[in-house]
Amino acid sequence: MMDSGVPLCNACGEPVGSSSSGEVFVACHGCNYPLCRPCLNDEIKEGRQNCLRCGEPYVHVAVEKEDVNYEDQGARSTLASHLEDYQDEGGHARNLSSLSMVESETNGESGNPIWKNRVESWKEKKKEKKSSKKDGKTQIPVEQHMEENESLEAWQPLSSVVPISRNKLTPYRAVIIMRLIVLGLFFNYRITNPVDSAYGLWLTSVICEIWFAFSWVLDQFPKWSPINRETYIDRLSARYENNGEDYGLAAVDFFVSTVDPLKEPPLITANTVLSILSVDYPVEKVSCYVSDDGSAMLTFEALVETAEFARKWVPFCKKYSIEPRAPEFYFSQKIDYLKDKVQPSFVKERRAMKRDYEEYKVRINALVAKAQKTPEEGWVMQDGTPWPGNNPRDHPGMIQVFLGHSGVPDMEGNVLPRLVYVSREKRPGYQHHKKAGAMNALVRVSAILTNAPYILNLDCDHYVNNSKAVREAMCFMMDPQVGRDVCYVQFPQRFDGIDRSDRYANRNIVFFDINMKGLDGIQGPVYVGTGCVFNRQALYGYGPPSLPALPKSSCCAWCCCCRSKKAPKDQTEVYRDSRREDLNAAIFNLREIDNYDEYERSLLISQMSFEKTFGLSSVFIESTLMENGGVAESANPSTLIQEAIHVISCGYEEKTEWGKEIGWIYGSVTEDILSGFKMHCRGWRSIYCMPVRPAFKGSAPINLSDRLHQVLRWALGSVEIFLSRHCPLWYGYGGGRLKWLQRLAYINTIVYPFTALPLIAYCSLPAICLLTGKFIIPTLSNIASVWFLGLFISIILTSVLELRWSGVGIEDWWRNEQFWVIGGVSAHLFAVFQGFLKMLAGLDTNFTVTAKASDDTEFGELYVFKWTTLLIPPTTLLILNLVGVVAGFSDALNSGYESWGPLFGKVFFALWVILHLYPFLKGLMGRQNRTPTIVVLWSVLLASVFSLLWVKIDPFLSSSDGSKSEGCISIDC
Repeated sequence: MMDSGVPLCNACGEPVGSSSSGEVFVACHGCNYPLCRPCLNDEIKEGRQNCLRCGEPYVHVAVEKEDVNYEDQGARSTLASHLEDYQDEGGHARNLSSLSMVESETNGESGNPIWKNRVESWKEKKKEKKSSKKDGKTQIPVEQHMEENESLEAWQPLSSVVPISRNKLTPYRAVIIMRLIVLGLFFNYRITNPVDSAYGLWLTSVICEIWFAFSWVLDQFPKWSPINRETYIDRLSARYENNGEDYGLAAVDFFVSTVDPLKEPPLITANTVLSILSVDYPVEKVSCYVSDDGSAMLTFEALVETAEFARKWVPFCKKYSIEPRAPEFYFSQKIDYLKDKVQPSFVKERRAMKRDYEEYKVRINALVAKAQKTPEEGWVMQDGTPWPGNNPRDHPGMIQVFLGHSGVPDMEGNVLPRLVYVSREKRPGYQHHKKAGAMNALVRVSAILTNAPYILNLDCDHYVNNSKAVREAMCFMMDPQVGRDVCYVQFPQRFDGIDRSDRYANRNIVFFDINMKGLDGIQGPVYVGTGCVFNRQALYGYGPPSLPALPKSSCCAWCCCCRSKKAPKDQTEVYRDSRREDLNAAIFNLREIDNYDEYERSLLISQMSFEKTFGLSSVFIESTLMENGGVAESANPSTLIQEAIHVISCGYEEKTEWGKEIGWIYGSVTEDILSGFKMHCRGWRSIYCMPVRPAFKGSAPINLSDRLHQVLRWALGSVEIFLSRHCPLWYGYGGGRLKWLQRLAYINTIVYPFTALPLIAYCSLPAICLLTGKFIIPTLSNIASVWFLGLFISIILTSVLELRWSGVGIEDWWRNEQFWVIGGVSAHLFAVFQGFLKMLAGLDTNFTVTAKASDDTEFGELYVFKWTTLLIPPTTLLILNLVGVVAGFSDALNSGYESWGPLFGKVFFALWVILHLYPFLKGLMGRQNRTPTIVVLWSVLLASVFSLLWVKIDPFLSSSDGSKSEGCISIDC
């Protein structure tokens, strides 16, 4: 286990180790610059005698030949250490593999010789390690493969944390504590002062207020320590590149998923692909995988056209450094496109490129028009053969590789990034798990073909808006001080085509600019489904390198006799056991491998155990052990394609851990939250990256009905997680690696839909009070007035100070508050009932959306109205409160001046409801200020029935009032 007090080397990321005297090794006594002995020896041998940080001479005793105490360094037991001897001979870990494709074919399904050879290779490497220590050999890390005149900047951290100013954060925290105290005093008053004349109303209001306070705690405290981050792309280039030559930038596999090209326009998907192919990153390190889960020939033909157009578009983007690199959005920008352009040929080439793009759009539109009506005999490809995916629910797996090293170069003769079309096999009777299953299929295909150590996934409507976005992420992933335990880097979502007022809070500014910054100060942001760069090892279920390694045991790790014996009360043993038992860990930390002898390793990494986890593919299993990625140089491309087809077969995941412990996790329509939660439970952390220029941009539904259905889907996923074994309320406690504030944030993500029930009740109370003359609060005393005033002031101060440190505007905050109510009384309510029906009764209820009108003007979609059942509850609440206000004023006019005082309190709460539902009211009216008849009828009917029932039953009247009114029958009594 690595000592927590031993710093990490700033060059290679390994612990600096200890000197011969047993103390922590120090390379420079002037500034204590963290540098391990091997890296220091390399520095001095190459002529750099002075410290990179302070300029003082290094300690020359470091050049003496003595064995390095690797035991204090945690044994350097990642997979890279297994390959270090090959690196000494000039090879790179990314290009190494002990698996040959010939062996995988000749060994058939068993593949036993592969694992036998692996154990033999471990024996050889272990002997070589012992001999290398005796000879005083040192390992040269990747970062050292640079020129001798490397600048000081290249060795500085690639990123830094920018804490929020204390002047902003201290008052914010003080107000939170003050609000907690005021809440306690407020509830003490509310509970000890019931309203006897309206006990039911009072009890309902108190229960609702307690739930709101609980929800506020879950939402507020994960924002206790917000941070900002800053990246240094120049340092990344200086460290890993020199004069345009790549010295070790990691490869990245892009994933793009699409299903129905008639609902997700191929032109939008094509723009996303074009923006990926033209990113500012070495082309040999970029691969783009497009998952077509609808097996549509339209998508395939659109990609063919896109690959051809990319030959012109990619060199144009890189030559003139244009932004963004999605042509549809680049040419539609209303800015001065000549700004900062100095090449005289730019205008001419831009005009020609725009003409080429318009011709390309026409070809795509022609494909879409042709696809509107499917032929009776099915689609036929250009060579006359039937399209294999004519039946989207019953078709074989399909893979087609475009571009790349073996493909057609661009118009200037340069190699283009690889583009791969993937459509996984589907057969009746198999559960395919929608998007999560498609993403897991891409993980396996990419591991076979390219095996990049990092994966970036995008929705088909999210294009790369910042061509340096990958470099931004690599500033975290490739920083040895930061990236060792990072499972993913999440970027905020930004959107095009939203009206300025953002009526329905589509931008989610409060969540992305406040909540996510708060989580970044704990264990990292949640995964939001797109715009995220993953560490592939984290997706495989491996733990982070900082986890303690398993100590050597006297027998097999899974031996039954060992389980029966009492384990020693060692902290590491307890930590290991709780980690496995609590999380059902599918596999282990790669660092654990080196702590076993050869026989134990052969049992631990047996073919059977790996196949139970990853499936029956020796090639894929081999790729999972290559921590730095890469495929075998001797691999036959045609054989790799065959293996890739095998790993996307519909039965491949059966009896494996896919979707349970590794990859995207199944069991919820919001697989993103669940997958990120599993990684955080294993001890990983995530990073929130917010570059000045947004990394990615997408489209969002801006009309009311589509927005509510989007929120319904998210809330339904949260309810599904709440009812699953992965619920954060009870999952993942044993290992102790999920921080408590992080757990609060995850609990908040799965319980927020249940706020719909108290919210609807609370929004109904003002109307009930106005219609009945009752109120939920007794006559206020002076001290009670202080508690109420203090509560309102603390709520306002919390919001103001939160906006101050986050930089969010008050309009964005108010829109978020409004839609919290709108979504809560509509989509969240339906999600709760639908979730329980689906998870407990097996009934899957769908709420359909039907378009009723359209508008072709700017933001025309904002005024499109689509009938949906979700509109009924908020409309009913609106009418109830409006009727209540009218009734309240009418009653006050008839009762005299003494009734006006209590009226203002009731009207205030009713107006609070109406103001929060005002955007919903505007959405109902539309541009023509007309409401569909069916909405009016249903809402008036429900409101009328509710009012009549209330007058007839009046359940909240006290018994004394009821007895007095029993004798009053006539109107004039």
